[in-house]
Amino acid sequence: MDKQIGRRPLILGGSALVAGIGRAGPMPPGAGAVEAYDKYVAGLAAEGKFSGVVLLSHRGRTVLSRSYGWADRERRIRNHEGTAFSLTSAGKPFHAVAMLQLAQRGALALSDPVGKHLTGFSQDIAERVTVHHLLSGTSGLDTPPEEVGRVFRSRDEVHAFYQRRARQATLAGVPGLPTTTHAEAEVTLAALIVEAVTGTTYWDYVRRNIFERSGMTSSAFHTRPQWLTGRDIAHPYMKVAGGGVVDALRNLGQGSPYPYVLGKNPGRAFVDAPGDGGFASAPDLVRFARALSDGTLLDRPWRDVLFAPKLPHGPASFGAYGLAVEIAGGQWVQQRAGGNPGVGANWTIYPDTGWVGVILVNRDADGVALADLIGRETWAVTGVPPGPGAGG
Repeated sequence: MDKQIGRRPLILGGSALVAGIGRAGPMPPGAGAVEAYDKYVAGLAAEGKFSGVVLLSHRGRTVLSRSYGWADRERRIRNHEGTAFSLTSAGKPFHAVAMLQLAQRGALALSDPVGKHLTGFSQDIAERVTVHHLLSGTSGLDTPPEEVGRVFRSRDEVHAFYQRRARQATLAGVPGLPTTTHAEAEVTLAALIVEAVTGTTYWDYVRRNIFERSGMTSSAFHTRPQWLTGRDIAHPYMKVAGGGVVDALRNLGQGSPYPYVLGKNPGRAFVDAPGDGGFASAPDLVRFARALSDGTLLDRPWRDVLFAPKLPHGPASFGAYGLAVEIAGGQWVQQRAGGNPGVGANWTIYPDTGWVGVILVNRDADGVALADLIGRETWAVTGVPPGPGAGG
């Protein structure tokens, strides 16, 4: 019997499948596609190309849940459904939800310029960049290059560092116009506005007003010491030069050789930057999706503001506030992904059919990208195969 994903921790049985641990409840129509997705992931795991958790939920009930690989190989702790994984950019929608909660309360307006809530910025940023620009990725801001080798030692250091970097941002584009750049300052400024309006840290605000309200009992902004010692937190297994794979947390001196994350090591962050990241389990992300749909986090009109398409990205894909939305097989798909060395995370809401999918990864694998897993999941749910022309 499949079990309701409620707002309390799940206590679940399971049976072995290939190299994984999991369970599958009765399949809704289209079960063959779900079974094909299940076999695809199991095959990757058997080849050593997947470590993590996949979960599919239909109208609040778990249809598929599979766990593979090690959460902490040194301590012989395996991944399981309740394991919390680093979200990286898949946690960015938390700051968008926080801002819309404050807008719903009348504590801020989406048209507010940055300077209404924060001081110390140049006049062009303070007066021309608005909350809407920050959330839609159209601020025109440019941030100095990352210091990927820096090892942080405290929450205060992390907060001060990213606050300082946000103040070093320059206005390189025209606010309101789309851009392909990734402006770190947009994320930080949104979090700083949350702090200025509420008088608490961004991390504490999200914990109280998103995690706790949604029943996300396995979710938190863990520090590096907690990440190292927690028994239910997946370590990031990062590929390094020469082809080996190491626990990034226990090898802070090593970095990724991949060009798009060259030199990075997620373990160097003492805690995720304000506005970014966090940790969550797969069932917690289903709870988050439900809390968005049932009015727990946002009233329906403000939920619609969150998901409404803001900018076209492709024939049937759009940018929204902190996430992406697309049309696949005639239905909406609402999704956010994130990645780092040894880390991959994605959650997808299929609002027209009541499905939610979660993919959490904690090991680099050549030949398999997070996008491949997302495409297979979407195919299972919508019937639209991965590749060009899937939209519509």
